[in-house]
Amino acid sequence: MTPPAAPLQISLAAHFAGQIPARLGVAVSGGSDSLALLHLLHDWQRTGGPTVAAVTVDHGLRATSAQEAADVGQICARLGIPHDILHWQGWDGTGNLPDQARRARYTLLSDWARARDLKDITIGHTQDDLAETFLMRLARGAGVDGLAAMRPHWTQAGVTFHRPLLEVARDTLRDHLRALGQTWIDDPTNDDTAYLRPRARQVLAALAPLGLDAATLADVARTLSEARTALDHSTQTAARALMRVQAGDILIAQTGFNDLPEEIARRLMQAALHWLGGGDYPPRGTALAALIQAARAGQGMTLHGCLLLPVINGQLRLTREYAAVRDLRTPATALWDHRWRATGPASPDVEIAPLGPNGLCACPDWRLSGLPHASALATPGLWQGETLIAAPLMGHPNGWALTLTPDRDNLLTSLLSH
Repeated sequence: MTPPAAPLQISLAAHFAGQIPARLGVAVSGGSDSLALLHLLHDWQRTGGPTVAAVTVDHGLRATSAQEAADVGQICARLGIPHDILHWQGWDGTGNLPDQARRARYTLLSDWARARDLKDITIGHTQDDLAETFLMRLARGAGVDGLAAMRPHWTQAGVTFHRPLLEVARDTLRDHLRALGQTWIDDPTNDDTAYLRPRARQVLAALAPLGLDAATLADVARTLSEARTALDHSTQTAARALMRVQAGDILIAQTGFNDLPEEIARRLMQAALHWLGGGDYPPRGTALAALIQAARAGQGMTLHGCLLLPVINGQLRLTREYAAVRDLRTPATALWDHRWRATGPASPDVEIAPLGPNGLCACPDWRLSGLPHASALATPGLWQGETLIAAPLMGHPNGWALTLTPDRDNLLTSLLSH
């Protein structure tokens, strides 16, 4: 007789499509989905799969959270899996709590993985999460990108997060836990209709008699995911044809840009701004539409800490806005403005900072770089206090080099990080 876990193990292994890491992290909250994933990974490890390490993020938002994290630790100890607890204390009582907690959680998980030399972390999101997210985004009037299925994997700060159970129903995982005699934690916020996801869960249950159950909505989201992939492919093709990089700026052939369909132009500009300006989310809506209109007209505009310069010789130029980086200084050993890495002599007091007016005065031949003044102002240099010691992008390396090293998942990263 086939063991009940066999189809789940097949789904788990299929997610990695033959590229199975030697070591895997797993985020475990103590809820049914993540606990089922923990047990499945444990079984996989025993049969030759990746070595597993577990982690729980205690957001400290409920009185029982510390004990729940400790309970997960006991389960991991029984399975022989190392377990760590991470603490978040960053909420000040204002703003969107679920969003802040989510972003903090992934930052903590990324830091944890890098500290343990882990490249991959698994998350217990299920088919139900996919369907609930679809409804939540539908309520917000989302387009193709928003309604498309949750990505099965993505990279953040050099760590790849995996959702290997997106095709598995939550009830299936709970049946698996019951067969193991394993209980789980029911987070009371899952029933708190003050939050959108519990309301979406209720709506999903109400829609099921109409045939709009989690499996159906998940299939719709996957179909839209295929549409998103096609749009991404078209955007990358347009980027290769129309874009090039100069000293961290993006140059776009205006005639070709004007010939693009509106959706491809929007995606191209959005990805370019995100690559340049960073941030958690790229710009959207009317502001992005205004920037595209300005680009088609060959006019300048600022958005997202970036500056679109008026067209010159048929080329649009997107550069970093000096005002956005004027006060940004990091040690020479750190990443500057999320993109620039410096290499050079060991000097603990050297910092990376924009050239600005003082830096350009120290580089009287800066115009030979071919950069406009607005671009040159925001170009990074190496400083000791208020003294510029190197400006590699201006032809004054003095033993230093600056290279672009974007560290996040982005549509244009592979194209532009050269």
